[in-house]
Amino acid sequence: MNEAFLSKLKFNSDGLIPAIIQERGTGKVLMMAWMNRDSLLKTIETKRTHFWSRSRQKFWMKGESSGHVQKVHNISFDCDGDTILIEAEQIGAACHEGFKSCFFRDVSEKGDVSENAMRLVDPEKVYKP
Repeated sequence: MNEAFLSKLKFNSDGLIPAIIQERGTGKVLMMAWMNRDSLLKTIETKRTHFWSRSRQKFWMKGESSGHVQKVHNISFDCDGDTILIEAEQIGAACHEGFKSCFFRDVSEKGDVSENAMRLVDPEKVYKP
């Protein structure tokens, strides 16, 4: 694989870059997660999204425990080289709270919060301890 494009990316001091996952066809933003060099290369190689968890300090594949994988169709990066955009087909819920998108809350002009989507799955049944 030609890895020359990596020199165009600006990873932060922790070696990470934000990745926005967008639903193929609708353009809806499903989630944002962090990638390092290895997770980006694994995503390209497998056509499934892989990330770096800052809280768990570990490499992970989206859907490894839930089965709710993301099939990658396109990867691009912004003009500054500091953000990745991945167009993917989402199988199941993208959000660990059981929603299609992690962005399921709206804030009104008064600051009230409401849910803008229906929960697809019960997270307690998907993410068993």
